[in-house]
Amino acid sequence: MPDMKLPSYFYGDEAMQFTYFRIPCQLITHPRFKHLSTDSKLLYGMLLDRMSLSIKNEWYDDTRRVYIYYTVDEIGSSLNCGRDKAMKLLADLDTGKGVGLIERIKQAQGKPTRIYVKRFTTQELPPQCDAERRLFSCLKSPLSLYFRHFVNSSKLSEN
Repeated sequence: MPDMKLPSYFYGDEAMQFTYFRIPCQLITHPRFKHLSTDSKLLYGMLLDRMSLSIKNEWYDDTRRVYIYYTVDEIGSSLNCGRDKAMKLLADLDTGKGVGLIERIKQAQGKPTRIYVKRFTTQELPPQCDAERRLFSCLKSPLSLYFRHFVNSSKLSEN
């Protein structure tokens, strides 16, 4: 049987045939997440992806928070790793032992653990740049307030 040569490029809409995991850039760039392994970051992207299935299945708790089910065995199978590594990756992301990107709630005996995927954005506000600071202070100046009042009152008189 002759060797089958695969084409090297995507043509037309062929690239649309794949599903991708989205990993937020902040997990790569923010100092808070620098120590996380790439496997942990990939797992977080996979957990985010799982949330769409949970929403479709209407898996919400009493307070309307979305949760997912993703067992340690499923994670190990998906990432081609053992049970211990899958548990370590979850611990790295967990609120108790890790960076707080997920919260795991154990259910009754024989039921899988609920995983709440948390927002990855930091609570810090970015520092304002000088241009923003000047613009904001300019908008609060008396002349600016007068101008806005003048513009608003002339719009009213046109009606």
